[in-house]
Amino acid sequence: MAGNSFGEILRVSTFGESHGTAMGGVLDGMPAGIWMDVAAVQAALDRRRPGQNDLTTERKESDLVQFLSGFHPEPDAQGRLQTLGTPIGFLIPNEDRRSQDYAPLADRYRPSHADYTYEAKYGVRDHRGGGRSSARETVCRVVAGALAAQLLPPGVRIQPYVARMAGIGIPSDAQLDLTQAYENPTGCPHAETAEQMRKALETLKANGDSAGGVIACEIHGVPAGWGEPVFDKLSARLGYAMLGINAAKGIEFGSGFDGAESTGSAQNDAFVGPGQTATNHSGGLQGGISNGMPIVFRVAFKPIASIKQVQHTVNRAGDPVDIQIEGRHDPAVLPRALPIVEAMAAFVLADMYLAQRHQIHA
Repeated sequence: MAGNSFGEILRVSTFGESHGTAMGGVLDGMPAGIWMDVAAVQAALDRRRPGQNDLTTERKESDLVQFLSGFHPEPDAQGRLQTLGTPIGFLIPNEDRRSQDYAPLADRYRPSHADYTYEAKYGVRDHRGGGRSSARETVCRVVAGALAAQLLPPGVRIQPYVARMAGIGIPSDAQLDLTQAYENPTGCPHAETAEQMRKALETLKANGDSAGGVIACEIHGVPAGWGEPVFDKLSARLGYAMLGINAAKGIEFGSGFDGAESTGSAQNDAFVGPGQTATNHSGGLQGGISNGMPIVFRVAFKPIASIKQVQHTVNRAGDPVDIQIEGRHDPAVLPRALPIVEAMAAFVLADMYLAQRHQIHA
């Protein structure tokens, strides 16, 4: 089954199944003549790669991207490849498949998985790891996002981090170096909180259970003026991108839902200069357009549905049955979702940047 497309000027479509031979995608709309650091793309994939530590799935994948089209074959002295303006095709082979682990699930619907809804939609489903509903599909988004990020103006920085996981959150007064998020297996840039998260995940994993949490993201360096005032608000496009990630259940910008309990006098961001406000309750967005302040949002992720405890469900005939899911699964999606959040944010921003550049120079 082919995937859907995402984007307006930049467009990416993905294909493949989690237990097929490969995942892949096509990125269209990339301008010609751009020198791309393909090593940076692989570095982004490495941050998402499974099997890196004991807090992730035991599945081992090298996740080496193979570019099939869209680049001039001769690299420059830095190893970069130049875009041709044609669609960029790429593949990521699946190397460590254990389809037999899913054989007992062929006619049973896993709780909180997309098994039933996919079968209701298509009349058939790939029970091996969930097929297209598997988070394995997100590997393609990381490739597209890492390429799109290289279109952004210098100074734009996207910094996601795990702010809350397994009921444990970073203290509100903590001093953070967000660049350290990827250095910790939990994805949390606060050492003390990260250690508490680790212990909680180890306990959950030992009990065959899983955890959810919140990924926060700060985007610095976006100038005022990106985004459209009605249907393509920058907040709406970011929300669309984030809620398309597996297990994402909600998104808020700036003060978000807490701000809904406040007052206008407390929430209004007073301007102290062009593109600068005294506070940032708006999260860098007003009227769906960037205002020059850091764009701040948080994405809630549910606990991973694949747990090893016995669960009650029904089979295709509607008969009640018990299942116990085997296979290899993460105790929490959040640490490996960081590069996915970063990639999807980069893709949206690059698309908006191209649209803004077109409007200004039209």
